[in-house]
Amino acid sequence: MFYFTKTPTLLKSLYSSCTWSLSPTAPVVYFTFDDGPHPQATPFVLDQLKQYDAKGTFFCIGKNVVEQPEIYQRILSEGHAVGNHTHNHLNGWKTGTKAYLANIHTAGQYIRSNLFRPPYGRISPFQIRQLKQQQTPFHIIMWDVLSADFDTAISGEQCLQNVVFKLQKGSIIVFHDSTKAWERLEYALPRVLAYCKKEGLRMEALPQYRALN
Repeated sequence: MFYFTKTPTLLKSLYSSCTWSLSPTAPVVYFTFDDGPHPQATPFVLDQLKQYDAKGTFFCIGKNVVEQPEIYQRILSEGHAVGNHTHNHLNGWKTGTKAYLANIHTAGQYIRSNLFRPPYGRISPFQIRQLKQQQTPFHIIMWDVLSADFDTAISGEQCLQNVVFKLQKGSIIVFHDSTKAWERLEYALPRVLAYCKKEGLRMEALPQYRALN
């Protein structure tokens, strides 16, 4: 499995209309969590964020919101941001634009946010343009630090190192609140949060979002 744990500048320039990181001038980092809500992983994440006085952004799958409404409401009630991650975790490269947009709008019935993250980071330039031309334009959020907690071939320690050695001020960091990522998430997330607190980094939700639930 090939992936970048630190997004290269060339890739960011190819998709320059997407958000990869925020201003590096302030001591702030942005934790994001993909694929939930999950009955085990998401409450764990919420407990950890609360312990470290951190806020996060949860890119939720619509069908999982339908299945776990109480956990989704807890995300909102504890002051975290939410974003749309499609209704069925669709790969934009393998899905026609009409079907892709319809799936996003289905998720939008349950996830009222103008933040969007494409599953796998795979989205076409045409799909990006279409999302930005909606009545309420989407802000497409990517990342510059990937924990790789989804990779069952690596350890929790490696997942931890992927983050702490790569993050910097303004970084958008990806974890996953999912079954597949659970073992590495459980090990790495508390240690990354502790590291950020020790380094004096604030941990905030992404701005420019609209949660109406």
